[in-house]
This record gives sequence, structure tokens and C-alpha cells, in this order.
Amino acid sequence: MTLASLLAPEQIVPRMRSKERWSAIVELVEVLVTIGRIQEGDRDSILAALKQREETMSTGIGFGIAIPHATSDRVSEVVVAFGRSPEGIEFESLDNQPVRLIVLFISPKNEYQQHLRTLAAIAKQLNDRAVREQLALAEDASAIQRVFEAKASAKAGV
Repeated sequence: MTLASLLAPEQIVPRMRSKERWSAIVELVEVLVTIGRIQEGDRDSILAALKQREETMSTGIGFGIAIPHATSDRVSEVVVAFGRSPEGIEFESLDNQPVRLIVLFISPKNEYQQHLRTLAAIAKQLNDRAVREQLALAEDASAIQRVFEAKASAKAGV
């Protein structure tokens, strides 16, 4: 599983408007609602699940990365959105640094193993400093998508 396989350019926000953690999460959920990956009637339920998870412990994992995530019975497959904040967003990260790259995902409620595999795969892909640097320099959503595709191709040995 790779971010390239989970994301399309319409799920990528290259310049997030949000300046704080919760509004950033809402902004990414709105993208998923707008493109039909989350039904409008399910927005509040999904936001509540994300908020509950975020209140347990910040999903800011360090190195300018946050991975807000939750499980929900409102999705039948893993749903992902990616956002980039050139200015950085305070996320109460483990290293106390602002977050510039956010990968939000929701996975089906009863698929805990898939949820953990998705979380691990995202963290592993963003753990690569070169990938983070390329993402910071990418011009737009399509260029960001190409960074993820190149990472997936390199991993596959293509």
C-alpha cells in the first residue's frame, strides 16, 4: 500500500488555508466530501471520530508530519486526503515543531489491521527526508502526486 495508490490530485491540497490543527482536519475532510469520497451526511460522524482520536493524543509525529486518522462505519474503504502548509500548523507534535505535511485517513470500522497497515505505510513513506523535501518543493497537486508515484516505483524496483 502506498500513498500513490490511495491519492489522486483532487485529494491533495497543495496550499492549505488552515492555520491550526482542528481547522486543518476539517479542511481535509471537506475536500473528501466535495469530491464524494465521504457522503455529506457522514461528515459530522467522521469529524467526531477524528476529534476523539486527536484528543487522545496528537497525531503530529514529528519532522513536520501529522497523520490524523480514525475508523468509521461510514466508509467501506480507506479514504485519504493530503495537505501541505508552507507556513506550518501548530499540531502539538511530538517534537514541538509546526506541521507542514498532513495525511488524513479514515478506514472502515472493523478493519483494524488494515488501519494499522495504512498508518505504518504512510509513516514509512514520509519518514524519507528526500520525499519530504520533494513534497515541499512540488508546484501543485499533480507534482505532489508524482512525488508519491516516484516513491512507490522506487520501492517496487521499477
